[in-house]
Amino acid sequence: MKTTTLGIDGPEVGVIGLGCMGMSYAYDTAAPSDDEQSIGVIRRALDLGMTLIDTADVYGPFVNEELVGRALAGNWRDRAIVATKVGFVVEPGDSKFAVPPRFNGRPDHIRQSLDGSLRRLGTDRIDLYQLHRIDPDVPVEESWGAMAEAVSAGKVRHLGLSHVTVEEIERARSVHPVASVQSECSLWTREVLADVQPHCEQHGIALLPYSPLGRGFLAGRFASVADIPADDVRRGLPRFQAEALEANLAIVQRVRAIAERLGASPAQVALAWLVNKGRFVVPIPGTKTPKYLEDNAGGGAVELSADDIAELDDLPAPRGARV
Repeated sequence: MKTTTLGIDGPEVGVIGLGCMGMSYAYDTAAPSDDEQSIGVIRRALDLGMTLIDTADVYGPFVNEELVGRALAGNWRDRAIVATKVGFVVEPGDSKFAVPPRFNGRPDHIRQSLDGSLRRLGTDRIDLYQLHRIDPDVPVEESWGAMAEAVSAGKVRHLGLSHVTVEEIERARSVHPVASVQSECSLWTREVLADVQPHCEQHGIALLPYSPLGRGFLAGRFASVADIPADDVRRGLPRFQAEALEANLAIVQRVRAIAERLGASPAQVALAWLVNKGRFVVPIPGTKTPKYLEDNAGGGAVELSADDIAELDDLPAPRGARV
């Protein structure tokens, strides 16, 4: 797989990474989990060059970090760039994000959470430690300062932000370098391409698009609401409601037409479009299924022409809000 770096000063990673949330959280939670298959998916991702492995303490909560730690035990750890996150308040047994969400960016919480993440991941350092959300009650400089302390202590190599504005990026950068910004970004969620991505590009910061396949929709997985598992967060999202979903199928059909012309899959085209958006753009599609992993990895090799990119740029906006 082709590689890039996590920003101008970050470690080398494959241009496609792996999001691990859905292996144990939010998607199809009624189905029995298959941790051994998920471990196999994580290790196969490394074999394919998808070296950025992304998780968070809130996923599960906590159990997703444990799963990643098991997958990376032994010699696997040194092959991975491990990314996790802090900033949500979670309790054991929570199966979903709290609504409304509860944030905690206090320095003492960050220090305590970091040690818990290190223990669950079975490692002595985290390659990329990300502030999952900025706590509205805590200045970002305070949260970022506590995370910078972890870098000085050798527990963390690089720091990242998630769901932030350009102003918030700059406030964090005044305290410590920002290696990456993680935000939802895809062919049907493009807001960060207007300001955050150009700012990241200018300052050598990586963009890590999560849900780069529109939560599976852009890959052609869902033709109707009936295709969405019953206990799945997507059933409550506006874009997946019956009327909106039917309208949004037109987007998938156009992506599929381009994919057929290129001899690729729709997922590969959607990922390749993102990779072309900057020097340090690393989509992190999530999957727990081997065949989808193999397909996603192929997105790093798809070559899009200027005409292909222009056609994808011109796709219509989706029906329905993101969340």
